[in-house]
Amino acid sequence: MVYGYCRISTRKQSIERQIRNIKSAFPSAVIVQEAYTGTSVNRPEWNKLYKKLKKNDTVIFDSVSRMSRNAEEGFRLYQELYNKSIKLVFLKEQHIDTESYQQAMDGIITQSFDSGDSATDELVNSIMSAINKFMMNKVEQDIYKAFAQSEKEVLDLRQRTKEGIETARLNGKQIGAVKGTVHTTKKCLKVKPLIIKYSRDFQGTLSDKECIKLIGVASNTYYKYKRELKSAI
Repeated sequence: MVYGYCRISTRKQSIERQIRNIKSAFPSAVIVQEAYTGTSVNRPEWNKLYKKLKKNDTVIFDSVSRMSRNAEEGFRLYQELYNKSIKLVFLKEQHIDTESYQQAMDGIITQSFDSGDSATDELVNSIMSAINKFMMNKVEQDIYKAFAQSEKEVLDLRQRTKEGIETARLNGKQIGAVKGTVHTTKKCLKVKPLIIKYSRDFQGTLSDKECIKLIGVASNTYYKYKRELKSAI
């Protein structure tokens, strides 16, 4: 079975673009969609997919950051799925696809040298063993670096967002809802903070369409609360 896993996390990425990229390369892929913020660790759709995966299944990601943006977690998950014979494809980092990893492993020297002279054999075999170890470490380092770069990007984004909010506050801009807004129902008190948190017009990185889906609110209610929040700034 071939799956395409798509996840929303930043302003520059969208479900539609990821789906289009995956379907272009793998038209028969079954698309699994996830909408959550980069700071959340709750990925229910991924968890469901993970439980369904079987030997020789394939999972396609638009980029390595869609699988995980934590280097340690991502590298462990990669190795775990590889050891279960799950094929992983990263459209933007094809050099770390599991197929590429397997090809590198297949290139490891496995034969022992036997010249009939024990000293020569020991020397050559030790050299071959060192080469094997170097090749394996190099491949694994490339995979880890890809996840590490993804993690660095999200940390940089969080820092820029934090600095931007602080700059806005110092310039006198009101961040978030203020006292006295018209709607103070329980639903309003629950939804408005989520709009502030996730909408790219406030502190978040998601579009209106993505926010509505993530929060689980009617579009007319969402835009009404959003207008009130903007008018309060």
